[in-house]
Amino acid sequence: MEAEDGTVPLDETFTETIEHYGRSYQHYALTNGVYFAPIDEDEISRLELMHGVLNRLFDSRLIFPPIRSPRRILDCGCGPGDWAMEVASQYPDAEVLGIDISPHVIPENPPDNMELQVDDLNGRFTFPSNHFDVVHSQMVAGGIHANRWRSYIRDIFRVLRPGDHALSRWSRRYLQSQQPYKDPRAPLQMATWMRSAGFTEVESRLLTLPMCAWSNDAREYEIGWANNENVNQLLYSLALYPFTQFLGMSFNDFQLLVAQARSEAGNPAFKVNTP
Repeated sequence: MEAEDGTVPLDETFTETIEHYGRSYQHYALTNGVYFAPIDEDEISRLELMHGVLNRLFDSRLIFPPIRSPRRILDCGCGPGDWAMEVASQYPDAEVLGIDISPHVIPENPPDNMELQVDDLNGRFTFPSNHFDVVHSQMVAGGIHANRWRSYIRDIFRVLRPGDHALSRWSRRYLQSQQPYKDPRAPLQMATWMRSAGFTEVESRLLTLPMCAWSNDAREYEIGWANNENVNQLLYSLALYPFTQFLGMSFNDFQLLVAQARSEAGNPAFKVNTP
């Protein structure tokens, strides 16, 4: 398999093994101090068992951040590929790339939307910036050098695409559509302006308003439940004319953005507030 653009292929020394008290180890991993666990069938079975245990611990949640349609997913230290294969099945339109130091443990027949690559995570990532929607790094402490962790985290941050939810896109475009006619953020400056005008007893508080019923607090839960219908309507009514007339957005694109924003606003997992 050709390496994905921006990655460095490794030589055949990665296939060499060493026997030690009846267990098989990867020669490269031992001689470079990368990984000291076996890479034989017994270890593959243990890794698959561990995946099942973690699945139960996580209530079968493969990805914790709320994400709807990831395009590219990177699994660092994929091992036998159980997590990566499940994610590839759950998101058939996504491209899933699994990386592991050992070619002996990675699966031979991955799904069509999944690729596998032999690589050492201790080397700097050479993927393009903002390339992946999700980077999964789990149970890799035994394979990362102590002095690599900080740069490893920086590499992950660099190759991840910034989060860009539909609600954020709606908000940015709403602010854009109001210029230069209105300033939706004017209330945030009100206290300063009032003091400048001569008011002396000025109190300013920023309250948050739940967009749906997500809070564990009974009062906030009730407020969020009541507010969700208001949010669903304002996402459409406040933006219809400005988006289509001032920004030139097509009606179909407008409807799609509003539908996506409504889905996020009504999803308790997002825990969205309106300041």
